[in-house]
Amino acid sequence: MATLPSKAGTKGVPRVDRERQVLAAATEEFGRYGYEATTVAAIAARVGVTKPLLHQYFGSKQDLYLACLNPIGDRLVDAVHAAMAEHGTGAAPTPLRVLNALFTALNEERQMWFVLYDPSLPPGSGAAHRAAYYRDAIDDLAAIGTADLLHTAGTSDPLDADALTYAWRGLCTALVRWWINHPDQSPEAMAQRCARLFEVASRAVLAADDST
Repeated sequence: MATLPSKAGTKGVPRVDRERQVLAAATEEFGRYGYEATTVAAIAARVGVTKPLLHQYFGSKQDLYLACLNPIGDRLVDAVHAAMAEHGTGAAPTPLRVLNALFTALNEERQMWFVLYDPSLPPGSGAAHRAAYYRDAIDDLAAIGTADLLHTAGTSDPLDADALTYAWRGLCTALVRWWINHPDQSPEAMAQRCARLFEVASRAVLAADDST
């Protein structure tokens, strides 16, 4: 008769809870230090379990990374998609809706952004391919938004659209990095801050146009 997988964890902690602890610790380690510099031993030490136990639960380091990445990627893609689908009177401009959605999705574990946007993933690996899949999905949504903005501004240059999408990704990364360094800032506060900054930038551009 086959033996069923044990639901027991370690030191009286149910396995499902221990796995959740491992994923939270791994997300923090991968996001803070990058895939290359993160070790399974360091993650195990944070959780207070053994390295062999982590391998038993999740397999290889890449398997553990993917176990962190997949829910992160799904959450961020869904958040951006939902934000872009919002319409109606009184709705905030699309960029602000998207930023608000990202901040809300990332609030519990802000390092999640850098698990997805990790430059140290081994080229050609399954981890790199999966991360690229999610990044491409987010970029595709961003391209739709930037094309709409450029159309409103009266331009349809594809290089303008590509440059704006690239700049948008960099802006999101910079804002999340700043946010991590200011843990007291809520998603709502960040969204309001971005609205103010966008307004200042818009006024500066208009002032420059007037001066010429």
